[in-house]
Amino acid sequence: MARHPDEKGTGSRMTRERIPARFTSRDLQECMGRAHQESEGRRQLQRLQIGQPRHPLHEYRAKSRKTRISSMPTSKNFALIGAAGYIAPRHMQAIRATGNQLLAAFDPNDSVGIIDSHFPNADFFTEFERFDRHVDLRRRAGNGGQIDYVSICSPNYLHDSHTRFALRSGAHAICEKPLVLNPWNIDGLLEIERETGKRINTILQLRLHPAIVALRDRVRNGPREHKHEVDLAYVTARGHWYLQSWKGDPKKSGGIATNIGVHFFDMLHYIFGALQINVVHLATETKAAGYLEYENARVRWFLSVDVEDVPAAQRESGQRTYRSITVDGEEIEFSGGFTDLHNRSYEEILGGRGFSLEENRTAITTVAAIRTGKVTPSQGDGHPFLKHQA
Repeated sequence: MARHPDEKGTGSRMTRERIPARFTSRDLQECMGRAHQESEGRRQLQRLQIGQPRHPLHEYRAKSRKTRISSMPTSKNFALIGAAGYIAPRHMQAIRATGNQLLAAFDPNDSVGIIDSHFPNADFFTEFERFDRHVDLRRRAGNGGQIDYVSICSPNYLHDSHTRFALRSGAHAICEKPLVLNPWNIDGLLEIERETGKRINTILQLRLHPAIVALRDRVRNGPREHKHEVDLAYVTARGHWYLQSWKGDPKKSGGIATNIGVHFFDMLHYIFGALQINVVHLATETKAAGYLEYENARVRWFLSVDVEDVPAAQRESGQRTYRSITVDGEEIEFSGGFTDLHNRSYEEILGGRGFSLEENRTAITTVAAIRTGKVTPSQGDGHPFLKHQA
């Protein structure tokens, strides 16, 4: 049987294709018009489906296809909680100084213009739920934009919760002092570390101060037949706002000893060894004092946010902060060198040499005992500044 000139055979099947004798420019325009209408129809259908905008996760994935190579992390991605806080700028500076990037920040207060000085393109949230969602979307997008570290600069009583959030979001945590308010909170965080395989790092910056490191070496290498006599005083004047903020609420800040003293108590333990005796001589909203005995030292300490406790000579010159540590009558000068200690802390953490949870336990136990302990009068073991207290 002869085939029709326009028929083509394909095995046992026979199809017929009608090929026009002439294919004009008008035919081409009509074909292109029909194709455009079909494409537009599909786009309208997509827009109308359920009336929902495109899912943000799809947006992340779409972007990743275009920038998969460029988005591969050459540095670590950071998020920060507590961006409006006093200490947050030091963390932003440390993130930038170590060659990393801040991608997202959260604070219920929106006075965070400082971000522009460090990471003007960082996303910012005032609602934790939206911040949580953003971090989660980054994690699930799988394009290299996930958060590697969460820096925690929130009020003290939230550190525990925000640290848990960081680890459950697949990130490591870098937490400001104090890590937690109570020593038993550390046990729960150890469990979260084991469950997630992520690490909680803490800022114990005085352990990195050259003068403190030198003093520790001197104590370790020196004679052990007597304990060193130590006096510590720290006065950092605060205005009336202090007691109206969360810092003035012991349930949120942990009180004076926790809020302004925990890094000093960690320093004392770091230098002089295990804590043996803890006595409280004074405890008010604005000041605290007591006596501590360590393995290698007897310490009289005084802390205050009252400007009247700044020695008269310094106060008359306009000074509102006073810091003094003497060991066996010798003044230990460490007022300088503080500006880059957060940078140093980040370098150590990113290098896998950060301070662990257990390294916080003694200091947290110390301040918790001061907060809840009974105040007893000095028996000749009180700090000299106590003489000026009514």
